[in-house]
Amino acid sequence: MNMELEVPSMACSACSDTITKAIKAVDPNAVVQADPKTKLVNVETEKPETAIRDAIASAGYPVT
Repeated sequence: MNMELEVPSMACSACSDTITKAIKAVDPNAVVQADPKTKLVNVETEKPETAIRDAIASAGYPVT
């Protein structure tokens, strides 16, 4: 499943690294592209969207 999520509080590459690590903790095989400039996170995963959203939010970056 591919999803595109908006994360307005992602401001830098350290933020995108934290978000990527949070997603990989839920799904180690996920393909993650987090772009602080556009505030978008593209994820290719087998996990449900709610699990990915929860992982990002628990890392301190609420998804809109």
